[in-house]
Amino acid sequence: MSEIIPPSTKALEEALSLSSEILRNIELSKLPLANIALKTSRLARLLNEHDIQRIMELEVMGYPSTTGGVTPDVWQLAVMAGRRYEQEDSITNETKEYIYLESIEALEHEVKMAPVALDAARDPNISISSSNPYQSVPVPQGHGIERHIIKASAATASKRLSERRALIYGYVLRKHYELKFSGIADDVFSRIRERVDSAIGKTVPTAVKKIAAVYDNLKSENAEDWANAVHGCRRILQDLADAVFPPQEEDRIVYFGGKQKKVKLGKDNYINRIMAFVDDHSSSGRFNDIVGSNLSFLGDRLDAAFQAAQKGSHDIIISREEADRYVVYTYLIVGDVLSLLEGDSI
Repeated sequence: MSEIIPPSTKALEEALSLSSEILRNIELSKLPLANIALKTSRLARLLNEHDIQRIMELEVMGYPSTTGGVTPDVWQLAVMAGRRYEQEDSITNETKEYIYLESIEALEHEVKMAPVALDAARDPNISISSSNPYQSVPVPQGHGIERHIIKASAATASKRLSERRALIYGYVLRKHYELKFSGIADDVFSRIRERVDSAIGKTVPTAVKKIAAVYDNLKSENAEDWANAVHGCRRILQDLADAVFPPQEEDRIVYFGGKQKKVKLGKDNYINRIMAFVDDHSSSGRFNDIVGSNLSFLGDRLDAAFQAAQKGSHDIIISREEADRYVVYTYLIVGDVLSLLEGDSI
């Protein structure tokens, strides 16, 4: 319904801590579910998930309605929250869709007060009707009518309260693991980035400013800037190739599948030159295969983006997420290649 804006790093850290706290509250039954829903609303706000935030607020306050029913936006949120149910019309026999509107607190109260209401209903002079105007239950004739209605209503409230608990728990648990995975990925990439950043300044000083420009371009909302970030990756790999294996006029002879093949090592053949450096400095055939495969894929993609840009088209980079991937691939490859200079191939 609403567009999600990526939350800040600080918000993600707080959200992870809050999600863990909410799960503990639910699993140990430390708080009423209505209070937990309020915490979940805050979690959704930290993650900029405004529909979920609004749903949690309505779960606490109840879903508003008028004599004409509920508004379309409230109906849609209630459906997202799993509050829709079907019921047969007693007059037309048609099956119609409804949503139940009670707040979590109202459901909790009904479940809590059911034993008291049942006890009171033993008095034949006291009449108690269902608190749910939409609930249709078969009612026996005679003395047990009030108690039957109370039991049916309490059972319905208990079932719906369980659904609310499952809704909150499922959302929070999913977000908790997403945040934990994201944190692990960030930690892994941060270690790689620190290693690459410290080594690239010594080996490829010209690439440092290009890396800074790549970061700036990725922050933009302009698709052309995302394409420029990818072009920056190409220039970084070119600088890397110039530093570790300068251009050579003489071709290199390699054997592939039992056949002889010439590999050009000129200025424009930067991928070939990086791969030649890897072949010369790594004793691991598996390492060579992995780096070579990644280099081949990335080089082809970067060259295709560059050639498209030369023709005045940036459409080959379709999203910032795609540009992000190529930046990450570039970092991994640069890290692998520079590790050979340290004698520590990954």
